[in-house]
Amino acid sequence: MGEVPAGPAKLLIAASGTGGHLFPAIATAQQLSNFKIEWLGVPDRLETQLVPDEYPLHTVRMGGVQGGLGLGSLKLVAQFSRAIAYVRNLLKRGNFHGVFTTGGYIAAPAIIAARSLGLPAILHESNALPGKVTRWLSPWCTTVALGFQEAAAYLPKAQTQVVGTPVRSQFLKDTLSARLTDIDIPADAPLIAVVGGSQGAVAVNQLVRAAAPTWLDTGAWIVHITGSNDSDADSFSHPHYIHRPFYDNMAALFQRADLAVSRAGAGTLIELAVTGTPAILIPYPFAAEDHQTYNAAAFSQTGAAQVYQQADLSAEQLQAMVLDLLKTPDQLSQMAAAASSLAIADSAAKMAKLITQQIA
Repeated sequence: MGEVPAGPAKLLIAASGTGGHLFPAIATAQQLSNFKIEWLGVPDRLETQLVPDEYPLHTVRMGGVQGGLGLGSLKLVAQFSRAIAYVRNLLKRGNFHGVFTTGGYIAAPAIIAARSLGLPAILHESNALPGKVTRWLSPWCTTVALGFQEAAAYLPKAQTQVVGTPVRSQFLKDTLSARLTDIDIPADAPLIAVVGGSQGAVAVNQLVRAAAPTWLDTGAWIVHITGSNDSDADSFSHPHYIHRPFYDNMAALFQRADLAVSRAGAGTLIELAVTGTPAILIPYPFAAEDHQTYNAAAFSQTGAAQVYQQADLSAEQLQAMVLDLLKTPDQLSQMAAAASSLAIADSAAKMAKLITQQIA
């Protein structure tokens, strides 16, 4: 790449679809005050709600490969070709100096367009098992930043560097809130936090609602983030059971919680690590290539979490496991310490520094 002109370098961030892709990208963007940043996403996805207004948002339709080859695949190839052309034109017209992407469908046209123009392309892979796009296109990338060291084994031809997964600013150590300010929970009451990721988890919600009465009878409180896709979200009520489709202050919730019951998306796991929160993890069984199970394994191997497959877990089993953990504070303390050991401090700053080294 040639010399960057005077003034702030321009960076196109390609991140789309889920909180797992968007939150690390937003956290990194907020560390790049020396860049002029614009955003690439897909219409009608979470980026239209979550990307801050300060970053102009460009959208192009892009999907993933579902099933075998067929008419749908031919349509996808045409869509993919149009997306590459769109991004190439955007990069040239906007005089961008490089691309940063957090993977997913939108990453492929962004990486190919950037490299075809001789521009740097930096990819962050948050999962222990890299996704297909990462595995296919990582050799093209200038650098691939990793959330888990385990991912490097799947990318033998890529230039990799472990930086952890950037977390939202509320999880940074200098701003981490120590208490919940809008939920009044007694200081001595055990708190169980239930989260299913940015999309929620209906199957986990059902298990939790079935197990909740016994937990509540012991004096525990539950804060249950149900997501917006659960039609039965209002089917259970109790004075010490608080359910919401979304919750903004997850850092304070995780800090206050004695135990989390959660899916195993990479973004949620790093937030549990930063706050040192013990967890029971139930990987999403339909995640691409079962990557949440690989993420969860990295936590279970250190003792930070207990992992159970959804198909093998009944409400009665979940009920008993949570009660056993709440009765053994020493084990919870050991799990909390193990979770904290997996956190990489200032990951967003490390990611921003890597981007600056490659582009500015």
